[in-house]
Amino acid sequence: MKEHLLKIARWLKNHFRGKQLIVLLSFLVGVFTAFAALVLKNLIELIESLLTHGFDITHINWLYLVYPAIGVLLSALFIRHIVRDDIGHGVTKILFSISRRQGRIRSHNCWSSVIASSITIGFGGSVGAESPIVLTGSAIGSSLGRLFRVDQKTLMLLIGCGAAGAIAGIFKAPFAGLLFTLEVLMLDLTMAHLVPLLVSCVTASILTFAVSGFDSMFVCQDVGEFRIVYVWPVILLGVACGLISLYFTKVTNAIESLFRKIKGLYLKWLIGGIILSTLVFFFPILYGEGYGTINVLLNGNPDDLLNNSPFYGTHLLLVMLGCIILFKALATTVTTSAGGCGGLFAPSLFLGCITGFVFATLWNTWELITPMPATISCLLGMAAVMAAVMHAPLTSIFLIAEITGGYDLLVPLMLVTVISYITINIFERHSIYSMRLAQKGELVTHHKDQAILTLMNLDSVIDKYCIRIPPAMTLGELVHILAKEKENIFPVVDGSGNLRGMITLANIRKVLFRQELYAVFTAEQLMEPASDIISITSTMTYVMDSFERSGTEVLPVIDENSRFVGIIHKTALFEAYRQTLVDFSEE
Repeated sequence: MKEHLLKIARWLKNHFRGKQLIVLLSFLVGVFTAFAALVLKNLIELIESLLTHGFDITHINWLYLVYPAIGVLLSALFIRHIVRDDIGHGVTKILFSISRRQGRIRSHNCWSSVIASSITIGFGGSVGAESPIVLTGSAIGSSLGRLFRVDQKTLMLLIGCGAAGAIAGIFKAPFAGLLFTLEVLMLDLTMAHLVPLLVSCVTASILTFAVSGFDSMFVCQDVGEFRIVYVWPVILLGVACGLISLYFTKVTNAIESLFRKIKGLYLKWLIGGIILSTLVFFFPILYGEGYGTINVLLNGNPDDLLNNSPFYGTHLLLVMLGCIILFKALATTVTTSAGGCGGLFAPSLFLGCITGFVFATLWNTWELITPMPATISCLLGMAAVMAAVMHAPLTSIFLIAEITGGYDLLVPLMLVTVISYITINIFERHSIYSMRLAQKGELVTHHKDQAILTLMNLDSVIDKYCIRIPPAMTLGELVHILAKEKENIFPVVDGSGNLRGMITLANIRKVLFRQELYAVFTAEQLMEPASDIISITSTMTYVMDSFERSGTEVLPVIDENSRFVGIIHKTALFEAYRQTLVDFSEE
């Protein structure tokens, strides 16, 4: 099979060259990604319909205590024993692949995320299918790029095409797919690179439209017009959504940190499964992606959300929705931390819609200024929470406009997303996807200098074969080495590989020509402490700052065990920086 694929790839490379080949590959990425998105959505709907068919909406269903935990366990076992790789945090994995300039995403991600997430969500895991399909699309782009043996920059472009096509296909939103790649994946692309991205987005969207129809993902009844008197409630809604997004982000990180301390797959599953199933039992709208809940609120039937729950037949809708706002982050995080597979797109839309509805209900109850239409508030809340959680206001604006047909609300969408984004940015600079990489200094950003340093490889600029001076070496022996070497700075390293200090030509100049001292002084007596020491795990930004801070031309490098590795020359670092800048900026 692989041989046939290689033959086809060689034939296509011989007939399509340069930009033509890139456009062809982006088209293929769009086709395969759309197919994967359709398979995933249909699998989720099939599993959910089979499991929940015949549920009586007027009574609680005890199976809600079983299904979510079973789904998480099946996904966890599938990932551990069949995939044997971590496929969680799909967007973060893509960001890491890009930041390391590898562009290599394992081929199994072309199908493994589809299967694992469909099981998790179909059985009731409170997560979304979008992050897994984004990882799937990017893996398709990476696999095609490696099959055709394209260069590094084209490989990263194809990863972006896969992510864009995935969003475009699963949401029927080509603009949102394009903006997602630029905002969230933070690829620094030129206008020439937009064509392949557009090809993937349009291809995936058209194929999805052809199969599932041209209806919007969410059908809104009687949206109404936006009036200028709604500006004040929209501003307040943006602030509220920003704070709720901050709460969602902090709770998610805290719970993930707690689960990382738990050892053992089954213990994690037991704890997470109990929490998730209990939440879904009391609040059935937490089951799965939550898009049904969004449609209910957008169409003005909020009381339907009480179906299947202990709250059925009561007037406690707002109380239940308030609990949902508090517990959604917990339900989503325990799903993935306990072994399930899913993402945060759907949870952020779900949380935003409920926030918007609760805000409009309270606003209208208190009769402040003028009534706020609940449907408009729900749409704006969806955009605001997504913009804040993902730090992607443009993606959120156009996604909501495309999946609801609400293009008339572009101005209030812009206003609410900007307010929400500014609110969360005061407290948290990075999105929920990128903060892990940002903490390690491995995140590519739109800041050109920072992006170049992130893309550079520390190991490539270390001189591991430099002259090592033993502490007992005499001045005479050292002079003999200086006469043959062009270096001015030498590390003093003992027999155990420990760095003892540095010898510089400037510091020994006074005794350099006094032959009577050649047998008197040793390297240990002549050396000085290193002005700064670089760890092999240090970021390139830290290395550059160390040179600036110390004012030296050479810095020693040690490994995790404090053993000497080599030295970094300032000139070599700047040469590597210039070369990376050229590679990063060229077409």
